[in-house]
Amino acid sequence: MTMITCVSPVNGEVYAERPALSLDAAKDVVARARKAQKDWARRPLEERVQLVLKGAARLNEMADVVVPELAWQMGRPIKYGGEYRGFNERSNYVASIAADALSPMVVEDSANFARRIEREPHGVVFVIAPWNYPYMTAINTVAPALMAGNTVILKHASQTLLVGERLVQAFVEVGVPADVFQNVYLDHDTTSTLIAAGSFNFVNFTGSVQGGRSIERAAAGTFTNLGLELGGKDPGYVMEDADLDAAVDTLMDGATYNSGQCCCGIERIYVHESLYDAFVEKSVAWVSNYKLGNPLDPETTLGPMANKRFAKVVREQIADAVAKGAKALVDPKLFPADDGGAYLAPQILVDVNHSMAFMREETFGPAVGIMKVKSDAEALELMNDSPYGLTASLWTKDVERASRIGRDIETGTVFMNRADYLDPALCWTGVKETGRGGSLSVIGFHNLTRPKSYHLKKVTA
Repeated sequence: MTMITCVSPVNGEVYAERPALSLDAAKDVVARARKAQKDWARRPLEERVQLVLKGAARLNEMADVVVPELAWQMGRPIKYGGEYRGFNERSNYVASIAADALSPMVVEDSANFARRIEREPHGVVFVIAPWNYPYMTAINTVAPALMAGNTVILKHASQTLLVGERLVQAFVEVGVPADVFQNVYLDHDTTSTLIAAGSFNFVNFTGSVQGGRSIERAAAGTFTNLGLELGGKDPGYVMEDADLDAAVDTLMDGATYNSGQCCCGIERIYVHESLYDAFVEKSVAWVSNYKLGNPLDPETTLGPMANKRFAKVVREQIADAVAKGAKALVDPKLFPADDGGAYLAPQILVDVNHSMAFMREETFGPAVGIMKVKSDAEALELMNDSPYGLTASLWTKDVERASRIGRDIETGTVFMNRADYLDPALCWTGVKETGRGGSLSVIGFHNLTRPKSYHLKKVTA
């Protein structure tokens, strides 16, 4: 029997483990979900919406369990109170637009014809969720998929093994049928076999580029609808007219919060030469104020990375950059808790360039590189010099300038004077190796449903 195991970054010990389902047991889960889907879809939309909102509310009531449990699983300090703010914002927003997003597009309703396009649920939606923001990333698809009339099977990353259990527990306790929303533990082979068999009507995956490629290979020839949010190397660009203090505060938070383990975290920053020195000085001071330590300590502001192997990648990228001429500015003596394992001190590098993996490959840790630029053209070229494209953060007082530059950035979202935020009213999407598809907003509902056309002639004469 294969066991799915979560090793806690807090102490390096096994925190939770569950047996992986056999292929036959997994097929039975899918069969139950498919059998339950039609009845679920026939329920009134408002009833489905309210059940999802009640499930979200029930999860809020479980905060005393969820928050420390999350710290044990992936290391985020309890000081930040879990993911409830974003979780609730997203759930509430998609609920508020569900009726409009799923309403028919009426072309004609006359005495002779009724012509319209309706949105029909795909059927069984498979959500493969990541560990870095395990509740918020899951709810991006779970909430609108259920509201739209799909049944959902959730598979969480092993690092956050208990999150799927908690979500399903909350939703089932308020009345969502058990076969409508199910949590599973699967190994990679069983997951690939199910996808290759066309078991699901839609697969949403958030994770690595390598993982996304595996999903695409498994789904090849099945015509299964896919949503993929993969790697990122999101840039910030600070122009000469930027609010310097606001830029430092937001970009450093975007680079280091959650130990830098964010899909849309800031991983590289380009600063106009007129502000460069001041920006770097203020950024080093900002980052140096973190307290690295046990995430269960309410005074801790920076916890361990989710796994020591993730921290190893960050250390290797930093060491490679320094060997090639980069300079590390944050004094490691300020962070005695850095143990060479999962506990990793934050770092800022200067004298970096794009020959270094640190400025081109996903780091996914509390470290960021800062480069000096002379013009918008130079910054734009550097921002686009990446295999990824999720978000870009522009800092200026000129909206037209930001819009003009934004049109030429190869990215899914353009921010001005903010960063590292997912707006549920906008489509969350990426380009290049960051993936394809989009979640949330009206478009998210449309991706979780298919159009069905009705051309009804009312008279036969």
